[in-house]
Amino acid sequence: MGSTHDTRTPDIDATSHLNGDAIDAPLVRGLLEEQHPDLAGLELRRVQGGWDMQLWRLGDELAVRLPLTRRGPELLRNELRWLPELAGRLPLPTPVPVRTGVPTARFPRPWSVAAWVPGEPADSSPVTAGHRLEAADALAGFLRALHVPAPADAPVNPLREWSLAQVSDGFADTVNKDLAEGAASAVRSAGVERVRALWADAAAAPAWTGPALWRHTDLHPANVVVTGGRLTGIIDFGDLSTGDPAQDLAAVWTLLPSGPPGAAPATVARFLAGYGEVDEATLRRARGWALSRALMLIAVGHNGNKGLPGGKPTWGPAGRAALERVLAG
Repeated sequence: MGSTHDTRTPDIDATSHLNGDAIDAPLVRGLLEEQHPDLAGLELRRVQGGWDMQLWRLGDELAVRLPLTRRGPELLRNELRWLPELAGRLPLPTPVPVRTGVPTARFPRPWSVAAWVPGEPADSSPVTAGHRLEAADALAGFLRALHVPAPADAPVNPLREWSLAQVSDGFADTVNKDLAEGAASAVRSAGVERVRALWADAAAAPAWTGPALWRHTDLHPANVVVTGGRLTGIIDFGDLSTGDPAQDLAAVWTLLPSGPPGAAPATVARFLAGYGEVDEATLRRARGWALSRALMLIAVGHNGNKGLPGGKPTWGPAGRAALERVLAG
């Protein structure tokens, strides 16, 4: 998912076999029979969710990923090229590609078979307060391992390169749309001036001047998995790119519970102790990205409650919880 300038309206290609409803079990089974016949006999089950990809579980340990939107093939190629190289040093399970599918008349886009990461998406099964410190350690270790200088040929994603200041108009529009929800407005409940003040401070923070680091860039609740209240995996690496780590550091507010009032150590403090030194400007930017992502989740939740395309009702509560945490600091 992107920041608040991205309305997240699905851009589903309506051409033959690329409309989501046209991708069915016989089609997926046929692709496997043609290109990976040794896997074609495994049980095949549609997995709900996804945005740019449609996911089918294949047996107990694998999943088939098929691009659904126009940008999906590029995201898939990004995963195929880089995730196998990075996954070996990442301390949480990831959906490492193990097979590649080539475009054919049956399905004219690349596709893949990847490792299945067990667990439930955090938007429907969040990390619990009882496991918040364990999750803070896990997230810190994952990002510490990921955030290393990237090679010169690593991908650069223009959609993830915008600064907070550059998306301020989009942020203001998102705030106004939320306020238009009336009694359902999360911004009004949290305090309009508090929201705007946090954004202004984050947008004014000095820019990142360090090396271009590897980043996931899409760490929101639907892209992490949880088992028994514990953070157990990170998925959806299509937007993997390089740059400012603040976008990823925002995840400490968007993913992890803060615990009861006065809880010690605080979740953010525990995360930072495990991740390592973060300068003040980067923390300010990270809070801005967390605020942006919280409002994006809330907006998608509003759409889900109205039955609109692209809406997901479970994202609303996740966004409201994130909003409360980032405003509390």
